Amino acid sequence: MPVLSAADASIDQTVESESPKEACGLFGVWAPGEDVARLTFFGLFALQHRGQESAGMALADGHRIVVYRELGLVSQVFNEVTLSTLQGDLCIGHTRYSTTGSSTWDNAQPTFKTNGTRGLALGHNGKLVNTAELARRAGRRSRASSDTDLVATLLAEHLHEGLEEAAMRVFPTLSGAFSFVLCDERTLFAARDPFGIRPLAIGRLPGGGWCVASETCALDVVGAAYVREVQPGELVAIDERGVTSRRFDEHPTPKLCLFEFVYLGRADSRMYGRSLHEARREMGRRLAREAPADADLVIPIPDTGHSAAQGFAEVSGIPYGEGLMKNRYIGRTFIEPTPALRSRGVRLKLNPLPDAVRGKRLVVVDDSIVRGTTTRQIVQVLRDAGAARVHLRIVSPPIRWPCFYGIDMSTRGELVAAQNDVDGIRDLVGADSLAYLSVDSLVASTESPRGSFCRACFDGEYPIPVGAEEPSKFALETL
Repeated sequence: MPVLSAADASIDQTVESESPKEACGLFGVWAPGEDVARLTFFGLFALQHRGQESAGMALADGHRIVVYRELGLVSQVFNEVTLSTLQGDLCIGHTRYSTTGSSTWDNAQPTFKTNGTRGLALGHNGKLVNTAELARRAGRRSRASSDTDLVATLLAEHLHEGLEEAAMRVFPTLSGAFSFVLCDERTLFAARDPFGIRPLAIGRLPGGGWCVASETCALDVVGAAYVREVQPGELVAIDERGVTSRRFDEHPTPKLCLFEFVYLGRADSRMYGRSLHEARREMGRRLAREAPADADLVIPIPDTGHSAAQGFAEVSGIPYGEGLMKNRYIGRTFIEPTPALRSRGVRLKLNPLPDAVRGKRLVVVDDSIVRGTTTRQIVQVLRDAGAARVHLRIVSPPIRWPCFYGIDMSTRGELVAAQNDVDGIRDLVGADSLAYLSVDSLVASTESPRGSFCRACFDGEYPIPVGAEEPSKFALETL
C-alpha cells in the first residue's frame, strides 16, 4: 500500500511545484563608470528561477555601502525610479528562496554589517550544517535568524583587518554548502565551499568590468563573456587590480550538486562545461532506452521537462508535442486564491490541451517526483482531458534522502520515494506505468565523473557530514 505523508496531504490544496524549491541566485559586478545596478537587475532577472521570495542589491562607491532589498520578485522590488537612485562602482545582488530562516524582510539579502568604521554586504547560496558551533562562537553578539546573517556577524568581528583577511579567517570554519558574493566599500569578492556544491561563474564585460553569477545564463544576459568557475575552496577578489585569487582550503574536493543538472539550473546555462539543455536531452535519450513505452505522444511537464522529452522522442520515435500549458506568471503571488480555486490545484499553473491529448497514449516526462501530490494531480488532469494512457518517465533517480545543502527537502517523511517502491509510487500517482532514470545514466549525461558530484538525495552518500536532525534549524532556533 503506497504511503502518503502528512507533508503530501498539506500540499493537496496548494499550487506549489512538485519539484524542489531552488537554491538562491547570486550576481555581482565590478564596473566603475557603468550602471552596475541595472546590470545587476538583469542578472538577477535571469536567475529569478532560483528564488522568488525576495530580492536585493548592495552597492558600493568607494566610500559607503547602500543596501536595498524587499520581499517579492525582482521586477516587483526594483523599478526605473529605484534603479536610478542606486549608484556605485560595484554591486552584489541576491534573489532568495529560504532554506534557513523564515521568509521575512529581515532575512532578505544581501545582509549588511558594520564595525562602525567599515562595512560589508553578503549574499549566500547554499546552507551551512555547523550553525550551532558558529552560534556558540558568536555568542550574545549574534541575534541571527539565518546562517547568512551569522556568517556576516563573524566576518564583521575581523573587519578591522579588511574583508579579505576576515574571509580567510572565517570561511575555513564553515561547514556545509556556500557560494558567496560579498563586498566592502571598494572590492567585490566571490567564494565557494571546498566541495563547490553550489555553482558560481566569473565573466568579463565588454568594457573591461567583471561579473560573477550563480549561472552562466546571467552572464549571457548582461553581455559578459564566460571566463571560468570560481573554484571550490577559492576566494576571488575583484577591484582596480583585476582578479586576484587566494585559497582558504588547499585540498578541495569538487562535488557539484547533481540536481543542478536535473532541475535547478536554467537550460541555457553551462556547468562543468556542459550545456544543461544538451545534458537533459541526453537524459531523455537514455531514459527512452532504459524504459521504453508503447505510446502515441511524448509531452513534457513544463518547463524543465522540455529538453528531456525531446531526447526521449528522438530515440523512441514517438512524436513530441505539447500537452500542458504553463502559466509562467504565477510566480510568487501575494494574492491568495479562493478555496474554490485552490481546490483546482495544479490547474492554476498547468492546464491541459484536450485536443492534443484526447484518446492518446502519453509518455509524460518530468524532472523529478518529490512528494507525489502534484504529480497525482497532473495525471488526473490529463485523464480528465481524455488521455487514454499516462506513462510517467522521470529523468532523475528516485529522491530518497533529504538535502541539507540548500534545497527544501529536509526530512525523509516528505519524500514519497523514501516510503514507497516504484510500483507503490505508480499506484499513488495513478499512472499506468512509471520509470526513473538510473544514477549511472544521469551522471553519464553530464559527461563528468561520478565522483565530481554530490548525489546524496539519490544515494544517501553525503560529502559533508550532517546529523540525524536538520542541524541549521535547530541551531538558529536556539540563538
